[in-house]
Amino acid sequence: MPDTQIIFVIDDSADVRESLAILLDSAGYRSKTFASALDFLKVVQPGWAGCIVADVRMPGMTGIELLKDLRLRGIRLPVIIITAHADVPMAVAALKAGAVDFIQKPFRDEVLLSSIRTALMPPLKDSAAQSAASNGFNMDILSPREQDVLLLLVAGHPNKVVAERLGISTRTVEVHRAHIMEKTGAKNIAELVRLACAVAS
Repeated sequence: MPDTQIIFVIDDSADVRESLAILLDSAGYRSKTFASALDFLKVVQPGWAGCIVADVRMPGMTGIELLKDLRLRGIRLPVIIITAHADVPMAVAALKAGAVDFIQKPFRDEVLLSSIRTALMPPLKDSAAQSAASNGFNMDILSPREQDVLLLLVAGHPNKVVAERLGISTRTVEVHRAHIMEKTGAKNIAELVRLACAVAS
């Protein structure tokens, strides 16, 4: 395969693969699609350039398992995880495994294209921390209880476990989470996790 940037789309849905290939072509990107993570691993080479857009839930190997496998092989292609089943623990797992973004389906075309543009840019050292600092985010804007909720969520605990740990209801956790996202300006789960991890670091 030529040493040029290619967007590798990995999804077990033929409709998703086709629609993303059309979108990427219209945006001027070369793309190659795969029906499973295992199919991709059979052919991927260390010298390939570009990025991967992978679904989470696929037969044989999940998108997060694929990401971990690639890292073990020393393949550093940036990976964007897409899923119709987003939750905080999944976002935490994906980002901690090294995903550059975590996008919930359905998404607007520009959301994915923007993420791809970012993924293809040369990495900036400490970019997450710099972004958090430039946004003026610090934990002090949250109440003590909201800080407790956020730290447990970012540790990968689902709402039910957070509720049990703090002795509150699951509904109360959801309310705190909504307030946290409003105060931090996070637009989605992945952004909230990245902000919190950057500040914690």
